[in-house]
Amino acid sequence: MAGVPSLVIGIAASAAERRQLTQLLGGTETFLIVSSAHQARRFLELLRAPGAVRPAPAPAAVADESPAAGGPVSELDVDSDRRVLRWREREVGLTPLEHDLLVCLAGTPGQVWTYAQLHRAVWGNDHLGRGSDMHSVVRRVRRKLGRVGAAPTIHAVRGIGFRLAPS
Repeated sequence: MAGVPSLVIGIAASAAERRQLTQLLGGTETFLIVSSAHQARRFLELLRAPGAVRPAPAPAAVADESPAAGGPVSELDVDSDRRVLRWREREVGLTPLEHDLLVCLAGTPGQVWTYAQLHRAVWGNDHLGRGSDMHSVVRRVRRKLGRVGAAPTIHAVRGIGFRLAPS
């Protein structure tokens, strides 16, 4: 179909395989590389879901949250290969849920993620229950951010959800 953008999804388990796949797909208009078929399925489910989460880069909104380019949030690194949170020279391991939550929040700093959006992205379903599952994971991630001395923090937006803020 002319004029319809295409998306190529590559699956590679190791970092070396992902680098190689990136080189192979470099000429492709749009591509996504994930480490498992499970991640690919979750991504496609999110795209198909009603009210799908499609965070836009929105540089102005990010700049408002992080006053200096390369501010504290940009120093936060989530290593998906090893499932590790890295802040400067310190790092701490993450559980799969902690990792997925932090990837959402760190990927769009300053953006408020609603409880429903996070539940869909992290747990892969729409069940919200009482929300204690999400609050528990957020509490653990906050503790781990503190353990490595990271300046960015997870702020609760009462009745709506969470966002990652520079401090």
